[in-house]
Amino acid sequence: MSTTMSDDQNPKGKERPRTSKRPGLMLPIPPREEPFVAKAVPLPLPRPPQMPQTRENSDQIDPLELEKLEMLGYGSGGKVYKVRHRRTQSLYALKVVHGNHDLSTRLQIVREMDILRTTDSPYVVKCHGVYDRGGEIQFVLEYMDGGSLDKCGRMSEPFLAAVARQVLRGLKYLHSHKIVHRDIKPSNLLLNSSNQIKIADFGVSRILSKTLDPCNSCVGTYAYMSPERIDPDQDDGRYDGYAGDIWSLGLSLLECYVGRLPFLPPGVPPDWANLMWLICYGDPPAAPPSATPEFQSFIRCCLQKDAALRWTASQLLSHYFVSQSLNFPLSNPVH
Repeated sequence: MSTTMSDDQNPKGKERPRTSKRPGLMLPIPPREEPFVAKAVPLPLPRPPQMPQTRENSDQIDPLELEKLEMLGYGSGGKVYKVRHRRTQSLYALKVVHGNHDLSTRLQIVREMDILRTTDSPYVVKCHGVYDRGGEIQFVLEYMDGGSLDKCGRMSEPFLAAVARQVLRGLKYLHSHKIVHRDIKPSNLLLNSSNQIKIADFGVSRILSKTLDPCNSCVGTYAYMSPERIDPDQDDGRYDGYAGDIWSLGLSLLECYVGRLPFLPPGVPPDWANLMWLICYGDPPAAPPSATPEFQSFIRCCLQKDAALRWTASQLLSHYFVSQSLNFPLSNPVH
């Protein structure tokens, strides 16, 4: 505690008397224990009143108990690891979003946390906890051991029909709760050894506060965006995020069938300016003549340039191409 006078106590600006330090008042600083380990602070996943939630708090997995086995993927914002829980030996995916986030990344983290708080569907990748560890945000997620659809090569129609059925059930669930994914593409559709397909990566998703919320900011992967999202002026600025998800799904399934981006000829690398022009002003891609009439019809229902003419997830679940998939096992993706 200092014994010098304040300016209020010494209004005339006279020189303050100096005081000597008293060593007896010095308190020792306790040494830091080595090695220093940053604790993982759980970010709560509350049960919102407007949506059902069955996961219990005890289901959360502490990332400090996880052992990294291999890296599954990475991007500008962070990395995803395959990890093993030391006590139970169960496998999970650990998504790590690095610290020092810019505004865009912080907004994506908040969006993804909001989505993971409110989703509980067998067609959406499950979250076992979100943690802040030394400035890094860590998501402990369900591990899908079959990888993503973009690693499967060209796929058969029966396989794609079974994929479409499960993804549409996931989209029906999300859309019924006013959640738009906004980044449906093969790399965000994950497969496991139980023949399940689940929707992943909600970093650019959005919970719509109103049914007609435009939700037309430029996030997500341009190659799978619908025409009206790339060029909002085409529909007087009105953007239906649900219809945008359907366009992305149709384009993803068609890509899995032909083995390339449908807008581009075989062997032609993506020219993004040309690709954007083709999406906005060209004819929508169609399934090739080798496809069955049912698959051709399904793709047309998804890839309508007029968003109002696209079928909804509920309508597409009744399409014959999808309904017949109940007879097909999700086991042989080869075209």
